[in-house]
Amino acid sequence: MLEAIDMKIRSCMKCKLWKTRKMAVPGEGFKETDIMFIGEAPGSSEDEHGVPFIGRAGSVFDDLLRSIDARRTEVYTTNILKCRPPKNVDPTEKQIKICTHWLNIQIDIIKPKVIITLGNFATQYIMEKFGLFDKIQGITKIKGKVFKAKKKDENEESLFIVPLFHPAVATYSPSKITELKKDFQILLYTRNYEDLCEE
Repeated sequence: MLEAIDMKIRSCMKCKLWKTRKMAVPGEGFKETDIMFIGEAPGSSEDEHGVPFIGRAGSVFDDLLRSIDARRTEVYTTNILKCRPPKNVDPTEKQIKICTHWLNIQIDIIKPKVIITLGNFATQYIMEKFGLFDKIQGITKIKGKVFKAKKKDENEESLFIVPLFHPAVATYSPSKITELKKDFQILLYTRNYEDLCEE
């Protein structure tokens, strides 16, 4: 089912970004994972190859995963936008509104227990989607904290959201890698997220 969505994303023309993209970037990874990473949008390397988180930011991402003894094949990685905005400009509200239709389907199919949002745009969208309007602040204030999504009904499984810096910050400021690795340690405690939640 996820493969069929990937094909639809690759041929999507719902917004103008299809005119400037080389390749759409649906996502990649283990579809039965408990952990889903959501970034902002593809960059130039991702646009070239159709794979999320490659190039310089991707190298940082792989390094961060290795720091917690994890691999890409064990998680699922995607973005809120599936096509690269020209010159890597920030996503617009209209683009986010249109493109997150695909992200919502991916979340419904994968049913992750933990969503890691990378950067401000992904964090704001996901926290709004799951009813955490009162918790939204700049990424610097809430990174590394655990938030429990609001359930639609009592039979729904708990979902936890963990905002983190986007790996790209380490490409602009290499000294951030130590902080990023420290924040990534939270992923080692997924079984205790209920106790780690922010009130």
